[in-house]
Amino acid sequence: MADSADEPLMRHEPENDDDPAVAVDLSDVSLLLEKNLRHPGLFVWLLTFSAGISGLLFGYDTGVISATLVSINSSLGHPLTTLDKSLITSATALFALLVSPISGVLADKFGRKRVVLLADIAFILGALVQTATSSVAGMIAGRSIVGLAVGAGSFVAPLYIAELAPAPFRGRLVTLNVLFVTLGQVVAYIVGWVFAEWGNENTGWRWMVGLGALPAAVQCLVMLIMPETPRWLVQVGQHDEARSVLNKVFGGGIEIQRMVDHVLRGIENEVREEEEAKRGRLRGQSKKGKSTWLTGSKDNWKELFRIGGNRRALTIACLLQGLQQLCGFNSLMYFSATIFTILGFESPTLTSLSVALTNFLMTCAALLLIDRIGRRRILLWSIPIMSIGLLLCSFGFHFITLPADLNSKNPSSSSSAHEEIPLSERTAPLLVLASVMLYVGAYALGLGNVPWMQSELFPLNVRSLGSGLSTSTNWGANFVVGLTFLPMMEFLTPAWTFVIYAIVCVAGWLCIWRIYPETKGLSLEETGTLLADGWGVRESLRRAEERS
Repeated sequence: MADSADEPLMRHEPENDDDPAVAVDLSDVSLLLEKNLRHPGLFVWLLTFSAGISGLLFGYDTGVISATLVSINSSLGHPLTTLDKSLITSATALFALLVSPISGVLADKFGRKRVVLLADIAFILGALVQTATSSVAGMIAGRSIVGLAVGAGSFVAPLYIAELAPAPFRGRLVTLNVLFVTLGQVVAYIVGWVFAEWGNENTGWRWMVGLGALPAAVQCLVMLIMPETPRWLVQVGQHDEARSVLNKVFGGGIEIQRMVDHVLRGIENEVREEEEAKRGRLRGQSKKGKSTWLTGSKDNWKELFRIGGNRRALTIACLLQGLQQLCGFNSLMYFSATIFTILGFESPTLTSLSVALTNFLMTCAALLLIDRIGRRRILLWSIPIMSIGLLLCSFGFHFITLPADLNSKNPSSSSSAHEEIPLSERTAPLLVLASVMLYVGAYALGLGNVPWMQSELFPLNVRSLGSGLSTSTNWGANFVVGLTFLPMMEFLTPAWTFVIYAIVCVAGWLCIWRIYPETKGLSLEETGTLLADGWGVRESLRRAEERS
């Protein structure tokens, strides 16, 4: 997660201790922060909600494809095959993967706000292409454009929020962005259910995908009047504008003004130190006859991979982002309606809505718990429950006789056949549904939120690059899951598919237990110290115990 506005308090001493505007002891500033920032201000909430629309779009486009796949029928020229469905869903993840590293570069060069606006334009264009298409290739093209938007928005929205959020509320406000994602999925399933039940068979799905353009248009208008983050403004030399934004974030009052002065000075010092170090490296390379332009483009890459603390931060961030997808969650989001159709549920889209609501409600719980329980602890508690849910789901599928073609409905769902089915096979779909809800609830508490706090692991000079690469890991894993889920269901059976996801969860839990330190309540400086000479797990637990 990106550096929040107040965190430089803990990083830099004032350059002139005699200046009354900045002569504030660091401990006094921290006490002042706690005293005056019991709750995020109205301006912070407005900024968070404005950026959070990106999460809503992310969730909507993730969830709406589930109902779309079972509603298209022959509207694209022929009934969708397993390969068609896999390509349509995985195209979004593939193009999100491709754009994620570029988003980090664009966010540094043009600002966080402009990247959000570019993502909105792509959301609108992608929705229109999907609405107008009459072929599978056109649908894949539309989903690819949406992938560009999702990849950029999923990276820059948490970054934008985090760089503006005061540290005591950083985890809570970034989790709020994830809450918008789950809300978007709920809205998508409701829209899908409405059009599946009462819409035209040939045009209902077009309304589903086309409505995704509306939130993007709203966000585009709102973000035009929203400010840039103070950190980026200082980086491009707009110090007065940065001070104005900080004043709005922290509020009024003489004491707050002194704190704003201190925060701004800290940001300025950090940016100045980065620039001086970079110029020194460029001068050294220039004397050796190497291209300074080429050196500058590779500079942050070298720092990210050569410095041990940065490598460890990238390893942890990529681990969490990869695990978030390889555990199979988005396969349920993409194909839940397909799964419940196979299981014989009368209204598969409405059944999927129950899963999305579980995700939303448990994300609300995470919003309240994440800054109290801590990142590491909430993962170590929730991932075992995810594994249990997956194993129970596998057990339920063991009693279900599936059709040879997963694109057809389960023949046992007809009323005439119902009485001939053994009781175990009639109740097994309910066990699968309950198991999926257990799994999704545990996922929403931990793994659905914590990976997006990745930027707090990186120092300023490699934050955008490191966050972009780890987000690419997320979309790379998402692409693999989206492309392989239905083939795995066909060739490995559903029971073994969910066992494999459970094994991934167990392996991920062991890695988190071994290398992920507790970062709750730590400044960025303290987090960097933890990772400088090792993984810092024991030290982080000791500090957490002292704070508690």
